Amino acid sequence: MHSNRRAARSGVSMRVVAVVTAAVAAIALVVVLVQTGSGEATAGTTAAGGSAQHGAGHAGAGFSGATAAEAQGPQKVTDVDRTFLVKVRQAGLWEIPAGRLAQTHASSEAVKRAGLHLIDGHSKLDQLVREDAEILGVELPNEATEEQQGFVRQMENARGEEFDRLFANLLRSSHGKIFATIGEVRAATQNDLIRRHARQANQTVLDHLEVLEDTGLVDAATFAEVEAAVEPK
Repeated sequence: MHSNRRAARSGVSMRVVAVVTAAVAAIALVVVLVQTGSGEATAGTTAAGGSAQHGAGHAGAGFSGATAAEAQGPQKVTDVDRTFLVKVRQAGLWEIPAGRLAQTHASSEAVKRAGLHLIDGHSKLDQLVREDAEILGVELPNEATEEQQGFVRQMENARGEEFDRLFANLLRSSHGKIFATIGEVRAATQNDLIRRHARQANQTVLDHLEVLEDTGLVDAATFAEVEAAVEPK
């Protein structure tokens, strides 16, 4: 009889264990399914959101690009702009040779120093003007004007103190006149390249004005000539 009771109890225990095991397995399966579904949903949401953001980014970039392209449309090049580039080119074509002559013909160290400033400044400007002219489609001359070539011939035939005074006054007169022109161009141009070029030319010419004046050889007549040339009409 005791054996029957123990067998019955054992049978009940086994059934309880089986039921509990089945319940645990079912709960575990439900948890896995829930987690999997949630992960897929999250991944899908993230992917969709990422795609939306990516698309929005491209849309924004496309809009910005179009706006920038419109803003960077062809810029106007006026006759004044063209004339300015031509004058800068022609200035270098005679002032660089003048600066070189100062190294061999001058007796004043201040004049030689001014000549070096001319060589350095106009060499840089000449490179810039050729680059800008190519971009803007402006044709540049390869020779200085007849008057400018005449200035160089005068200096070639002078030596010592005669050269010093001739150099200082010819170059101070030329730079004074172009200095006023640069201001007018910078004030009126609508072209970004011309603005940049005018800024660089302004700095270069101002430096040349100062080193020429530092020679102490510029005559009052030269200042009067420049004043008459740049005076508003």
